[in-house]
Amino acid sequence: MANFKSLAKDTALYGLSSIIGRFLNYLLVPIYTAKMTAESGSYGIITNMYALTALVLVLLTFGMETTFFRFANKEGENPRRVFATALTGVTAASSLFFILVVLALAPISRFLGYAAHTQYVWVMALTISLDAVRAIPFAYLRQQKKALKFVILQLFNIGMTILLNMVYYIALDGHEPGAAFYINLVCSALVTLCLYKELALVRSGFDSRLMMRMLRYAWPIAVLGVTGILNQVADKILFPFIYKEADMQMQLGIYGACVKIAMLMAMITQAFRYAYEPFIFGTAQGNSNEVQATGMKYFLMFTLLAFLCVVGWLDVLKYILSPDYWAGLRVVPVVMIAEIMMGIYFNLSFWYKLNDRTIYGALFSGVGCVLLVMVNVFFIPRYGYMACAWGGVVGYGSAMILSYVVGQSQYPVSYPLKSMAVYTVLAALLFVAMRLVPSGWPLPLRLAVNTVFILLFAGHIVYHDLPLASLPVVGKYFSRNHSK
Repeated sequence: MANFKSLAKDTALYGLSSIIGRFLNYLLVPIYTAKMTAESGSYGIITNMYALTALVLVLLTFGMETTFFRFANKEGENPRRVFATALTGVTAASSLFFILVVLALAPISRFLGYAAHTQYVWVMALTISLDAVRAIPFAYLRQQKKALKFVILQLFNIGMTILLNMVYYIALDGHEPGAAFYINLVCSALVTLCLYKELALVRSGFDSRLMMRMLRYAWPIAVLGVTGILNQVADKILFPFIYKEADMQMQLGIYGACVKIAMLMAMITQAFRYAYEPFIFGTAQGNSNEVQATGMKYFLMFTLLAFLCVVGWLDVLKYILSPDYWAGLRVVPVVMIAEIMMGIYFNLSFWYKLNDRTIYGALFSGVGCVLLVMVNVFFIPRYGYMACAWGGVVGYGSAMILSYVVGQSQYPVSYPLKSMAVYTVLAALLFVAMRLVPSGWPLPLRLAVNTVFILLFAGHIVYHDLPLASLPVVGKYFSRNHSK
């Protein structure tokens, strides 16, 4: 229980930064959608460019974050030497990438559809390179349990981004989408400078033999990461090449804006991952079966609760977007389901990570990615961005099922399937009930009814699975009354 309290504390701290960060980033959405109408397609440019950068960032880090955790916790390894080796490798890859982009800027820009805006390409290439380099020091902070510094720097980055965007788009009444890319570059450079102490640890020395061992472990993780991020962004990258209608940029912008509302689920998954990954590798290997089973159950419980909260209050949350983007709100529940599946898949991944059989992760994600791309290629021309949303469900769902089936034969974990099924069915029934609430009812009444449904689900969690006796303040009251 002490280990889980530590995990809960770290998850809360990382989660706080992630939730605050995402919330502050939400402030950008009303700014962008107000200054860039859906018809202009400007937000479609931002959606496409950030999807491309997310993919390249995974390529440049090539699995070194997870690999660093694995080797830093191996007996006989020097964590600082592991850190220096990982940082040197990522820095070299990122520097080479930026140089190649600059040398081939014109043809790359033409291929991506930004021949008239080559500055978008080189600015984002430099930003990605800096982000890749700083990913390793951030991983070091997590490994060293320096969650507070991690959180402060992340919030500083987000706060500066919000401030500069407000200055340009509100105070100066700007409308150029490219300004967002320059702002990101400035903020990324500032945060990288703040990590100078961690970056200085590169002097611990690069070990070529260690790097070769790390690469053997990392390459399947890298493939896993690439296919995993493709499951998230392939639709936004492929959309301009597949959807040939004149309103392509507008449709992509509507989809990209509405997906932002669904990203609460990604926020929760990311917070859990930040705390859970070093926890599993560092302290839980002896009883990992029990830990993974319990972790999976609690992850599912609270992500389903978050799903119901977002869906139940969607009529309020939609106001972060300009009304001309509301046509895409129907993607929100679908995208959130895909994110839950992605989180489950992440939880299922530790059987092959702990046993150094990461090739399985590459295989599962690869299958999911292929299916996602097929759904997009075949159905985007007919169904537009709704095909993108359902493609994520197909991609993550297939990877999730494969990982569970193969994992139970290779490294069985006694997941509480019955209890998890009850939560899933209950959430599904409450979701259907919310959809059946008449749209003609006044908004306060609809919200009140949906809130009752949410509280029913939360009450089920508290009654069956929340250890109230272990909570501060409330726990003392609960223990005193329970003992009477």
